[in-house]
Amino acid sequence: MLLRDLSWFVALADHRHMTDTAAILGVSQPTLSRALARVEAELGTRLFERAPDGVTPNPNGELVVAAARDLLARYEQLTTELSARLDPDGGVVRLAFLDSMGTSLVPRILRAFHEHAPGVRVLLSQEPGHAIQADLRTGAAELAMTFPRPPGDFGWLPLHRERLVLAVPPTHRLRDRKRVALSELAEEELVMTPVGFGFRTLLDGLLAEAGVVPRISFESADLSTIEGLVAAGLGVAVIPEQLAGVSGTIAIALTTPAARRTVGLTWRTDQELAPAAERFKAFVESQWPEP
Repeated sequence: MLLRDLSWFVALADHRHMTDTAAILGVSQPTLSRALARVEAELGTRLFERAPDGVTPNPNGELVVAAARDLLARYEQLTTELSARLDPDGGVVRLAFLDSMGTSLVPRILRAFHEHAPGVRVLLSQEPGHAIQADLRTGAAELAMTFPRPPGDFGWLPLHRERLVLAVPPTHRLRDRKRVALSELAEEELVMTPVGFGFRTLLDGLLAEAGVVPRISFESADLSTIEGLVAAGLGVAVIPEQLAGVSGTIAIALTTPAARRTVGLTWRTDQELAPAAERFKAFVESQWPEP
């Protein structure tokens, strides 16, 4: 069924006269009659009652008129939203990012981009890395600031390299140390992210290389929460340096050179980005040199 036929059908229901409606629509009366016949034939029922002075929707027709109005309104909404999405100066960007980036890198980039393109709206979703990868694959997110780089057909622009440190409570035996080796954590209770998180995978690898089987006291998906648990004396944790000390923990440097992570901007390369998302990516590429 053509949307044009439905719009003509609604117009006929509003004006209730075949000749007048055809004139308003700028089509011939036979053309309008054929459109009405197509709608009735497809739905398998008469929808208007004819009379010498015009036409009137019958009960079936009233039902179809109501549904046609809803369909036409939804189509208009669709075209409006799609037009906005495809507008590089006023579209929408769907950006996902790691929880730990919410108070540092993301606000800085968003502030700079808003000054550059104030008409573009950025819809944010704050998620763990594995959820971000799922959103990129389904299209729920077009761009993401995450770690590590997703495997497969994904672009990658490194944005921020951060050192990992050991966070301990103020009363801990290591509190006065300047540097510590991961191997010294063999007897410590660790607060870590759950299995399946990118950060947990990184730490499991580092600890395994140091010969440490972690003794886990608590797990949390949020690195800021982990820092708070350490401050409360519930264990020690390896976390990004920028998060240490927020709740009173003490940061100690690690001797392991690989104790760092790189957060980057990523996107699918097997399909084109919408203009607004492409503009966001290009802006970040031009403004944020590789760390």
